[in-house]
Amino acid sequence: MTINELQLWHSKCYIDYRKTYNYTTSMDRQIPQEEVKRRKRKKRITVGAIVLGIVAIIFIIPTLTGKSIKASGLHVSTVDTGTIESTINASGKVVPAFEEIITSPISTRIMEVYCKAGDSVDAGTALLRLDLQSTETALDKLLDEIEMKRHMIEQQRLNNATQLSDLEMQIKVKAMTVDRLAVELRNEQYLDSLGSGTGDKVRQVELAYRTGVLELEQMRQRLANESRVADADLKVKNLELNISDKNLSEMRRTLEDARIRAPRAATLTYICDQVGQKVAEGEKIAIVSDLSHFKIDANVADAYADRLRVGNGAIVKIGREKLRGIISNVTPLSANGMIEFSVRLDDEDNRRLRSGLKTDVYVLCDVIEDVVRVGNGSYYTGPGAYEMFVFDGDNSLVRRKVQLGESNYDFVEVLSGLQPGDRVVTNDMKDFRNNKTLKVEQ
Repeated sequence: MTINELQLWHSKCYIDYRKTYNYTTSMDRQIPQEEVKRRKRKKRITVGAIVLGIVAIIFIIPTLTGKSIKASGLHVSTVDTGTIESTINASGKVVPAFEEIITSPISTRIMEVYCKAGDSVDAGTALLRLDLQSTETALDKLLDEIEMKRHMIEQQRLNNATQLSDLEMQIKVKAMTVDRLAVELRNEQYLDSLGSGTGDKVRQVELAYRTGVLELEQMRQRLANESRVADADLKVKNLELNISDKNLSEMRRTLEDARIRAPRAATLTYICDQVGQKVAEGEKIAIVSDLSHFKIDANVADAYADRLRVGNGAIVKIGREKLRGIISNVTPLSANGMIEFSVRLDDEDNRRLRSGLKTDVYVLCDVIEDVVRVGNGSYYTGPGAYEMFVFDGDNSLVRRKVQLGESNYDFVEVLSGLQPGDRVVTNDMKDFRNNKTLKVEQ
C-alpha cells in the first residue's frame, strides 16, 4: 500500500467516524464528557497506528526484503592466501628535485627586471638588478680604511725600529762606560795593593762600576720589553687589518650576490617583478627550479614515526601508474601531529610527474607471509572491524562482520570473518549500512 492510498483510507475512516459519532446540532442531546475523551483517545490511537505503518513501509520493509544494486557498479575481490608487503599510507606532493630560493643579501630596492616567471635560464643569467649605490659607497669607504691601516702599520713599524735602534745604541754606550769603570777599578785595586792608592778611592770606583752594571742590565731589560710591546702592537694592528680584509671579502661577496643571477640552468618559477619595490635583507625575490627531475614531499601521522626509516622502499601512485622510490629524508620533529619525509624516485623524470601534483604514497614496512587477504579499496581506512557485503550465490549480497589488519596498496590482511574463495565487494557501501542483504541486478 502506497502513502497516497494510506492517506485516502485515513480520510474515508475519518468521514465514517464523523457520520457514526456525529455530535453536532442534529443531535437532540449533549454527548457526555467521558464519551468525548474516549473518542479522542481512539482517534489518536488510529492516527498513531497509521504513522507507524508508514514508518514500517519506508524503513523496515526495504531492510527485510533487500535493495537492488547494479552489478556493473561493483568492485569485487576474491579472498585468497598469499604474501603482503605491509605499508603505511601517506599523502604526498610532487616537487622539483632541485629548487633554490634566491634572497636579497641587502636591504634595497629593485631597479630593473630582466626575466619573467616561466623563463628557462642558464647559469649566470641576470635575473634582476638591485640598487647597489649605498653598498658600493660602503665598499669604497672600507677600501680607504684598509689602506689607511696599512700605512699606520708601516708607520708603527718604522717608529718601533727607530725607538729600539736608539735604545740599542744607548746600551752599547753604557756597556763601554761599564768597561771603562771596570778598568779603573782594577787600576785602583792594583795601586792600593802597592800602597799608592787609598781605600776610599777604590770603594768609590767600585760603587760607580756596580751602578753602571745595574744600569746596563736595566737598559737591556727595557730593550727586551720595548721589543715585545712593539711586536704586540704590530700584531694587534695586523689583526685589525685582517678583520677589515675579511669584511672587505664579505662585502664584495654580498655585492656580487646582489647582482642577482641564476645559479644554474633551470626554470624561473617565481620572480619579484615590481620595479621600485623595496626588499629587506633575506627576503625572497626569485626561485629557480629544475622541472625535468622531481621528488615527492609526503607526510604521515606521527604515530608511524617509529616505522619510518631512511632507505625504506616506497610506492607512489599517480592515477593508475605506480612509481617506486626510497625514503631519502625524514624530518625528526612532528608538526601538527604529522611527520614529513621525502621520497627519491627511481624514475624521477617520468612524463606523469608535474610540480604540485597530489599523490598517494605507500611506505613499505614488513613482509607478512601466508595470510588470508582481500583486495584493497576505498572501504579500507586502517586496521579494525568492518561490515562488508559478501556474495551469497550470484545474485545476492549478505552483510558480514569482518576483522581486518595490515595492508598495502593491493591487498588487506583478513584476521577473521572471511575465508579463501569468498567474493567480497570492495566499494564504499556506506549508503547501504541499514541493509542486511542486497539483490544484484545483472
